[in-house]
Amino acid sequence: MLAPKATRVMRITERHIAAVERRIADPGPLLIAGFRPATDADYDETVDRIMASAPAGDFWVFAYGSLIWNPAFDLVEQRLAEARGWRRSFCLGWDYRFRGNREQPGLMLALDRGGLCKGVAYQLPADALKPNLDRLIRREMSMVPSAFPPRWIRVTTATGPLTALTFAMNRKSGRYINGLDDDELAEILATACGFRGSMAEYLFATVRHLEELGIHDRHLWKMQELVAERIERAHGI
Repeated sequence: MLAPKATRVMRITERHIAAVERRIADPGPLLIAGFRPATDADYDETVDRIMASAPAGDFWVFAYGSLIWNPAFDLVEQRLAEARGWRRSFCLGWDYRFRGNREQPGLMLALDRGGLCKGVAYQLPADALKPNLDRLIRREMSMVPSAFPPRWIRVTTATGPLTALTFAMNRKSGRYINGLDDDELAEILATACGFRGSMAEYLFATVRHLEELGIHDRHLWKMQELVAERIERAHGI
């Protein structure tokens, strides 16, 4: 297990989250042009393809966002890991259901090309690989084609390199969002809310858990400050 680290004091707190939280009913799948709902056959085909292409040995998943604080699988081991040539980015749009709505769409994290991403590598149990992958894919792939399809990447850890499964943004996808400045992004993260919660909560949980692991993402740290500032102004905190 990874030992918790001393953390910086975040500006955004649970008080900020409570101020923007709203009760929103699940609207069900809200399709985007060019996409369709994933079916059981899609899930089965994706899991079979992943298992057929998996490298020999232990099966690892590289987590960079919500999988760090809400893994969708059982695990055997976890290690801090770095993915070179990739970065954590709010580039997966638009979310009209889970943490956004039609009036205030959300924008989720995905792995985008360029830079360095520090995250966590999780080892899945070999004797229950297929059911755990099925849970993972059903969580990450709600529409077809996937805007951030599963792929294998190399990551480095303190005990050596690994090949790990992750979910990386397809820049050719119509859901790829690029070019927002910090103020535009902060406005989205401070206001969007869906039936699973707010974007502010998503940001708060991600930054908090990264900091607890000793991972300081400078851009996300700046965003939590900007989002907290906007919520304070809007709600008198």
